[in-house]
Amino acid sequence: MFLGTHTPHLDDKGRVILPAKFREALAEGVVITKGQERCLYVFPMDEFTRLADALQRAPMSSKAARAYNRVFFASAHDETPDRQGRVTIPPRLREYAGLERELAVIGASNRVEIWNSRTWDEYLEASEEAFADIEEGDLPEGL
Repeated sequence: MFLGTHTPHLDDKGRVILPAKFREALAEGVVITKGQERCLYVFPMDEFTRLADALQRAPMSSKAARAYNRVFFASAHDETPDRQGRVTIPPRLREYAGLERELAVIGASNRVEIWNSRTWDEYLEASEEAFADIEEGDLPEGL
């Protein structure tokens, strides 16, 4: 499980050093793809495979499923972190997420998310009031 917020930098070659506490779970390979809210999702390979299997079971007759699958898979980039825990983020994905030097890398349960630091701060500020106002029926049972 991925937890916490980290603030690494994007280097001149488009690489980011993954947080040390995430590296073991990501060492066998990752898939980086477009996330929602203009961030990037980074999945361990086994989690991406599990998710891909679930998405492939969606009916082809579902317009929403087709659209989601196209964007999700077409933007996916697989990579194995190097010895320093670095991964290269392709230019199209950097552009999509508006990534600059300052990043926010957050743990989001089964995935890691990479955000432009300023965009993350704005998202967090806009979402905190809604977070405080969430009612019992708005969350999955048991929370």
